[in-house]
Formats: sequence, structure tokens, C-alpha cells
Amino acid sequence: MTGIRVSCPTCGASIPWTPASPWRPFCSKRCRLIDLGEWLDESRRIPDAADEDPDGSGDKPPEAWEEEPHGNTRPPSN
Repeated sequence: MTGIRVSCPTCGASIPWTPASPWRPFCSKRCRLIDLGEWLDESRRIPDAADEDPDGSGDKPPEAWEEEPHGNTRPPSN
């Protein structure tokens, strides 16, 4: 059995997913700290609702509406 290997999210190096890899999913402490720094300076972040709704209305633009089977569109269901 070859075992599971994953790519380091920072540098892309292939590492084994085992207890012998203490920094998994990163290949090293350095890559882990680089990733943490990117989260702290907000160059990486999870978008919040304000990012998706710039005017704050809660409405999605018509191009984001769901298409019904007969071709009409309707506002998305919440």
C-alpha cells in the first residue's frame, strides 16, 4: 500500500498523510507559518455576505436568479 499523499497548500510539495508528518497538510513549519501570515494579513479570507451583496439589499442580481424548467426565471429561494 502506497498510502495517501497530499499537496502542501503553500508550496505544492507532495507529502504523506501519516502521523509521521507533524505539519500536515503542510510540508513544513515554514509553509504552515506562511499560510497563517496570509490569513492574518487578509490576503486569504473567506468572503462574507457583504462581499456578495455590495448594496446590502439582500437581493441577488437577476443574472443570479434560478432558472425554472420552462425557461422563466425567479428570485432565488432563501
